[in-house]
Amino acid sequence: MNEFTLSMNEHTGMLNLTKTPVTMSESTNHLWKYNEDKILKDIEEYVTSTYHGHYCGDEVGYDDIQTIDLMAAKKLAAGFCQANILKYGSRYGDKDGRNKRDLLKVIHYAMLLLHFDGHYSRKDNGLSEFR
Repeated sequence: MNEFTLSMNEHTGMLNLTKTPVTMSESTNHLWKYNEDKILKDIEEYVTSTYHGHYCGDEVGYDDIQTIDLMAAKKLAAGFCQANILKYGSRYGDKDGRNKRDLLKVIHYAMLLLHFDGHYSRKDNGLSEFR
């Protein structure tokens, strides 16, 4: 995303248009009205934590393989993600109250579903990275 600033050169009278990239992490980012920048930061931290969680292999050479990779190898990942979106979405507010972690899981599984349904797919779902 970019922010554009229009200014006038005092000497020539010409207008200058300056394009400045805007990042989500900028504290001065006025484009976010509903704390989206903070929410996206929380999502990034949560997703990053899953890459070293208890669902990863613990043998050398397999420590980056997650359960979802096994599901993808059997072409079950999209259904698994959709089921988990329903699971964590429906328990929000019931189990452990209105806990943010359930919503982060819903968002993460929705991101994975976007991937496994081909919206942002890499060739072979990235499985070749583990060979």
